[in-house]
Amino acid sequence: MADDFAPRPVSILPIGKSPSEISEALAAPAPPGKLRVTVTYVEMTQRPRPGATQHRAEAGAVLRAEAPTASFYRFLYNTVGKPWLWYERRLLDDGALYEAITRPGVEIYVLYVRGVPSGYVELDRYQPEEVEIAYFGLMPEFIGRGLGPYFLDWAVGRAWNPPQGDAPGRVWLHTCTLDHPKALATYQRAGFRVYDQHAITINDPRLTIDF
Repeated sequence: MADDFAPRPVSILPIGKSPSEISEALAAPAPPGKLRVTVTYVEMTQRPRPGATQHRAEAGAVLRAEAPTASFYRFLYNTVGKPWLWYERRLLDDGALYEAITRPGVEIYVLYVRGVPSGYVELDRYQPEEVEIAYFGLMPEFIGRGLGPYFLDWAVGRAWNPPQGDAPGRVWLHTCTLDHPKALATYQRAGFRVYDQHAITINDPRLTIDF
């Protein structure tokens, strides 16, 4: 998963543009202190068939963080997001962060392997009839162990099966070229399809944030 990248900066290219036009935009030298990024939006408009994807993973358990504290969430967000330059929630103070993670519709689930937090997913049901997978990722030590597809399948299943109320009409998320190189392909194998894409320019967060 990528950070929110909102509001969107300049250099937006709609998905109607050809791949070569987006590639040209990214190939252009970024101004000093900037990064060129492609943001890709994917969605799923019907529940996947049971067993539609195959995966192999270590045994794990997923627990909901029913009353997450700002400090625990920072541990998850900073550790999972550090390699991919997640930065937007690093800018929030504890009060604003706590408000964001405890507002109605937000669900945070943590993957544990042998009792150790190994990743997390944040679902956002704020918009009627849809669910955003707002954040999804693994701790660096657990990448490459077959947990990503397993945990993503679990997260998709939870998105389609709310704790209460009706199932959504769609599940969506966005990724970007700062994410893991296999992120987009993993989402597509899980059943997501691309519906929008933008080439953008952002401030390099490493210049102002200590990662």
